[in-house]
Amino acid sequence: MSVRLRAGCRQTDVTVIGGGLVGLAIALGLMRNGLKVTVLDEGDIAPRASRGNFGLVWVQGKGDTCPEYAQLSRLSARLWGDFAQQLQSSTGIDVQLAQRGGLFVCLEDAELEQRQRLLTNMREQAGGDYPFEVLDHAQLKALVPEIGSRVAGATLGLEDGHLNPLLLLRALVEAFVAQGGQLISNASIGEIRSEDGGFSVVAGHDTWSSAKLVLAAGLGNKTLAPLVGLSAPVQPNRGQVLITERVQPFLHYPTGHVRQTGDGTLQLGDSKEDVGFDSGTTTEVMAQIAQRAIRMFPLLEHVRMVRAWGALRVMTPDGYPIYEESSACPGAFLVTCHSGVTLGAAHSGPIADWIAGKPQTFSLEVFRAARFDV
Repeated sequence: MSVRLRAGCRQTDVTVIGGGLVGLAIALGLMRNGLKVTVLDEGDIAPRASRGNFGLVWVQGKGDTCPEYAQLSRLSARLWGDFAQQLQSSTGIDVQLAQRGGLFVCLEDAELEQRQRLLTNMREQAGGDYPFEVLDHAQLKALVPEIGSRVAGATLGLEDGHLNPLLLLRALVEAFVAQGGQLISNASIGEIRSEDGGFSVVAGHDTWSSAKLVLAAGLGNKTLAPLVGLSAPVQPNRGQVLITERVQPFLHYPTGHVRQTGDGTLQLGDSKEDVGFDSGTTTEVMAQIAQRAIRMFPLLEHVRMVRAWGALRVMTPDGYPIYEESSACPGAFLVTCHSGVTLGAAHSGPIADWIAGKPQTFSLEVFRAARFDV
């Protein structure tokens, strides 16, 4: 597919709008397919979901009402080891990936029973292939001696893991640039035109022309998608995160609410707040996060907090991703999700291959935005 250039246009094979975890992972995968890729990133005025990520490579419980999403999450988790190694070989950056399993800690017996029912149903949907264990308090304490006495137990997802999301973002940027990608920062999109068998994207005083276009701009996709005949009904959902001082390593399994980083700090979080585009923090929510963490691990009661922040998740109405090529403007693709870390390896692998035009290894039909019209 050829694109006729206007005077002053810069040509590339694919223009990716959005330089976060999602956009950069896809960009690397497109370059692996031999394509010239330019990433246009809005800069620090953007909500920056990638910088507020909890860092989980998480499988258990994801896709309980959508088996295809469960399959995609598990596929990405399996691909993560090779992807992390590729990033380290290219940049020298160790993203601190660990995939020895993950714990969902339940404070009450009813919560543990509900969790067991959910995962058992998912195992049945997967034909019996969905590895997890249910741990009572004694079994959990044998695995994590520091667990609190007022904890009922946990589910152990054997495919779960975690990494350092800030190191991942840095590694993606360095790998993309080192391999010849063009990253344009502070590029606020002014116009997108579909013309001459391709696309022209105007950002500031510059224009980029390409045969293909990928919208990976997070919450910005809501405005950009209609410009190429697509729909991205995404809304912000705030999560607050607390970081402690360094603590002697004790938590070797990430949990859904607390994880210990490779540097020894503890990351506490998992609030879900519908507060619009307010990415701030509140004393009330931070106190709730801290109280749950202390109940889980009493040793944290006297550990100092050193910083906190809020970040905005990119949420669709059902919480599942949107992967779609425009029928009105073929060659324009929409990619939006709230699991940029978990799905990162899949984005750089089979999702990028799909955008590049390779045969699909699995159907993405269920992830079209048309599901919200029903």
